[in-house]
Amino acid sequence: MTVPTRPAGAPGARPVALVTGASRGIGAHLARGFAQAGYAVELTSRDGIGARRVADELSAAGLDATGSPLDVVHRDQVEVLLAEVLERHGRVDVLVNNAGVIEPPRLLWEADVDEWWAVQQTNVLGPFLLSRAVVPVMIAGGGGRVIDVNSGSGTRADGLQSAYHVSKTALARITGAIHLAGAEHGVRAFDLAPGVVRTDMTAAMPQHEGREEWTDLQDVVELALALASGELDAWSGRMVRAGADTPQSLAVRAARGLDDRARTIGLIGYGEGDPVTG
Repeated sequence: MTVPTRPAGAPGARPVALVTGASRGIGAHLARGFAQAGYAVELTSRDGIGARRVADELSAAGLDATGSPLDVVHRDQVEVLLAEVLERHGRVDVLVNNAGVIEPPRLLWEADVDEWWAVQQTNVLGPFLLSRAVVPVMIAGGGGRVIDVNSGSGTRADGLQSAYHVSKTALARITGAIHLAGAEHGVRAFDLAPGVVRTDMTAAMPQHEGREEWTDLQDVVELALALASGELDAWSGRMVRAGADTPQSLAVRAARGLDDRARTIGLIGYGEGDPVTG
């Protein structure tokens, strides 16, 4: 996998990846993958303990990793963390918005209001605050890539976990906004759906009860690294799915051309002559 190089004169010898929610599961595997690919990795978790544990593991293996506490819903914490990252490295090349939560299955009209809203704060406000802070740094450095860990849940409604599905649909709009406004500045953004990985979160989702086939975490890492490298910039503003898509299959498909609406979330018309979508 090709690792992007820094512009001449930029501080530090390695490109920098910031991965939120990296104490376990998908986030920890992504952090390991980026570190092994040659990135300086900044890992975060809410209390910092899990992130530091993973960072210490990577550092012991001779890799460049730092773990820090971060509750992504707090603007002041985001700003403090970014200042520390810039002091250490001078830039951020890749932002992986991975931190996310899901609510217990409940009908919408039986949902706990605070619990429902907390999902939006972590899954939507968090990526917004991180992107709002980091993208200007990327622009100043000549560009960068934002990878939002999304889900197929963002493409449909659900009767029992409305908060999670709403949040992932909203996350795709953040991705799209970065893509549309950032492209001229060298900033690309992607929705990375990791498929169905065996984690604590998926274990809490009733639709996966009894599931025997799971997405290989290495497929998620490989696809994330390809997005970060710039090889798949044609997919900026779109959703890709680990386990179904590969860097090779996406490159081949992009070479054939992509419709503006391909792999985006939008309104499906009722057919020819629909005045809304026609």
